[in-house]
Amino acid sequence: MIAERLIRRTVGRAAWFRTKEGDREMRSFWIWLLLLGLTWIFALDHFTAALTEMPLRILGTAVFFALFFLAPLFRKKQGIFLLLFIAAAVLAVVVLWPESADAEANPYSLLIYSILAGKAVYRLSARPAAGVGVLLFSGALAPGIAGYPSFSPVFVSVYAVVLGAAFAVYRSISVREEELTVRNEALLSEYRKMKRRIATDEKLAREEERAQIARDIHDSVGHKLTALLMQLEVFRMQTDKKTKERLHGLKMLAKESLEETRSAVKTLKQDDAGGLSAVISLIRKLEAESFIRIEFSVKHGAFSAPLSNEQAIAVYRAVQEALTNIMRHSDVKEAEILFEAPAGSIFYFEVSNPASGDMPFQEGFGLAAMRERMEYAGGQLDIFRRNERFVIRGKLPLLQKKRREVSNDSDSFG
Repeated sequence: MIAERLIRRTVGRAAWFRTKEGDREMRSFWIWLLLLGLTWIFALDHFTAALTEMPLRILGTAVFFALFFLAPLFRKKQGIFLLLFIAAAVLAVVVLWPESADAEANPYSLLIYSILAGKAVYRLSARPAAGVGVLLFSGALAPGIAGYPSFSPVFVSVYAVVLGAAFAVYRSISVREEELTVRNEALLSEYRKMKRRIATDEKLAREEERAQIARDIHDSVGHKLTALLMQLEVFRMQTDKKTKERLHGLKMLAKESLEETRSAVKTLKQDDAGGLSAVISLIRKLEAESFIRIEFSVKHGAFSAPLSNEQAIAVYRAVQEALTNIMRHSDVKEAEILFEAPAGSIFYFEVSNPASGDMPFQEGFGLAAMRERMEYAGGQLDIFRRNERFVIRGKLPLLQKKRREVSNDSDSFG
């Protein structure tokens, strides 16, 4: 149990990282851009000259942000990405160069260099990121060496060491996270193979058991009923008219029993999915392989509800189609499933999931086929929205009343 919990927890984390990776990349890009844009505006505002008097700085700013936008397109090509980043770093040093020897040091330029260094550590490998850091460090010291106002070399050096240490710690944590992600992916692959193997073994064992039961019923009960029919027929031919009528009734009862036995054997040999156990197997498979979180609730009487084979298959197909639609169309991969048999007269099931927005839905081929199958099985299907949830609800009449009538007929016959 503990090992299974650890595996499920690890698989859940791997699934979370994979589903959230795209959103995280998009958010990180806009956060970097927002921080850099605001800091850049304050840096330009630090200059005493008006913006209209700094055409080269404005042009350099436009080229810098163009390079910043183009760089993510070459994330997988580290060489081109590094060249674009170096060009952007050099351009930042040139654009933010002090305007005169009497001006004050621009503190926002140091923040911009820090943001660029952080972006390099986030996007590049260790050596290229270190090279970009050295370039930005040189750019921070260059104005002071050239005689322009700048921060003291000691302050810049201490600041660079502290910032470099922080980036080194972040880099170590990031590498460790990537290694854990790779291990989680490997574990996830093995876990899915194990689940498929278990499901296959369970299916084969179930089929073998059903086949064995069918053979036993056919060889024992079926043969004995056939022999009983032959003996009743022989005995009927040797008796008087009054006894023949009673024997004929017994013969018909034995014949019906034989037909029911043959029907049961035929049902056991069929391999059509259906029943609540098949629904549970489906839920386990989807949770293991499709990363959908399912809350399954069964109220009193649902498992013992006397559903016919046709009704059980209809329930299975309805739940299967509902979960498939959730995986295809829902932003949130989670669902709630409820089975209930109130008062033992009807079987009730409900599949619901969060529905974002108020967009109307249209019944496609899957939902229409689901509704037709439920109606053909004698039930009904309702599809609607309720409290920001998309709900599929089905009802089926149970066979309890019919069974009682058959039982009463048998008692009266006896």
